[in-house]
Parts: sequence; C-alpha cells; structure tokens
Amino acid sequence: MHRYGPHPDQFVELTLPAPRRRRGGAPVPVAVVLHGGFWRAAYGIELARPLAADLARHGTAAVAVEYRRVGAGGGWPATAEDVAAALDALPDLPDAGRLDLGGVTVVGHSAGGHLAAWAAGRGRLPAGAPGAGPRIRVTAAVLQAGVLDLDDADRRGLGDGAVRAFLGGGPDQVPDRFAAADPVRLLPSGADVLCVHGTGDTVVPPEQSRRYAAAAAAVGDRVAVRLVAGDHMSLVDPRGEPWRTARDWLTARASASPDGSTLDP
Repeated sequence: MHRYGPHPDQFVELTLPAPRRRRGGAPVPVAVVLHGGFWRAAYGIELARPLAADLARHGTAAVAVEYRRVGAGGGWPATAEDVAAALDALPDLPDAGRLDLGGVTVVGHSAGGHLAAWAAGRGRLPAGAPGAGPRIRVTAAVLQAGVLDLDDADRRGLGDGAVRAFLGGGPDQVPDRFAAADPVRLLPSGADVLCVHGTGDTVVPPEQSRRYAAAAAAVGDRVAVRLVAGDHMSLVDPRGEPWRTARDWLTARASASPDGSTLDP
C-alpha cells in the first residue's frame, strides 16, 4: 500500500505481474483500476482488487485506487482531486522503475467509469480547476457501465440522486461543477477508449456509453462500444466474459512496445 495523502482513504495498492522479460528490458504496462459505487462511502477498493489481480496475472501492473467518497470526506471536488493525485503519484511508487508510465490505462466501473473518463480528459481542464495540469498522461481507458454523461444521469435520477449528492446540486444550481466533472464536456481526450456495457443493466443504462461514444466520435476521438450479455455487476466478475472482453482489449493494446516488440513467454 502506498499513501498519496493523509486521509485514511487516500491510498493505492500496486499488484505487479510475475517476472517476465520484455525485449530490450522494457518496463511493464500499467492500468489504474477505479472502483464504482456511485461515489458513496458504502463501496470501496474491495471492488477493484479482483480485477487488479487478474490484470497482473495477465502481464499488466495494476494500481487499485481508494479515494474519499460521499459520506466520508468525499464528493466534489475531493473525490476528483484524489483520483488526480493518485495518478500523479505513480512515479513516486517504490517500484516505479519497473512501470511504463509513458502512457497509462485507466479502468473504471460505474462511477469508477466516470472517474476514469474524467481522468482521461482532465488535460482539457483550465488552470486552477480540480485535477488540472496532469503529471501522468492517460492514453487509454476501459469504461465498464460508466456514468459518462452527468446531465443525462441526473435527469434519469441514477443511483437515487447520486449525481446531485456527488456534485452538491443539479446542473442549474452548480453549472461550473458539471462543466468540470462531466466526461462528455472534456472531449476530445485523445485517449483510445473501450466502453463495455451489459444489455441487462438497469442501474446504469447502456445509453450512457452510447452517448459518450457519439460525443467522442463527433470530435475525432476513438471510442468502441461493446454491448455484452449481463447486468451491472457482471462486468466486474473476473471469471466472466464481459470482463474478459475488457481485459483482452487492454492486454492486446499493451502487448506491443512502441517498436513493435512483444512480451516474451
């Protein structure tokens, strides 16, 4: 465990893959895993750990992030500031020399999908905004049933008003917060993105992924949407096909170094 701040919920857990050789001695690719739970304190890093372990088994260094949440010192802007700080602290990890930090992937489920998409786009934030001026560049994102259009999510009342609880009001009350927090307003991000969504998801409807992908495509970003059989939580079952879809996309993307070399067996 590595702490990036003084609060008990400001820490990350790095899981490294078993020793493997890359041609040229290149460091291992990195995925930052952001758990969901509608930004609320009832849900924590335990949701991210199984995915982080599975990524490490398949050759990716996985960083599971805990952050302050609504009901435990979180909400806007603290939650976003924590995600930004956790990413920017990656070079300070004890094993940072083994990590490829030239381009990091973020993986997030539900509200974690929101935070992952926000992290991918935070380079567009104006100076002084929470999370502006990233130290670490996000080059890819896997968004699993993400809450990706906050205006639409608020209109639908997703999570029994979770968006308003997170931001402290609706779009007419706190428009500046929606502008800084909404992933669809931080496009283009320049990252390669995969949205995975269950066709049976009644918690966060697939329309959230479709809306984000359409907005991204309109400004030239590359976003693929994969609709898979399953409900909201099936996407974070490391034994299930929905997670394999996400993991295989991620590992295939990371399997080649910039010069085209691949992982040795």
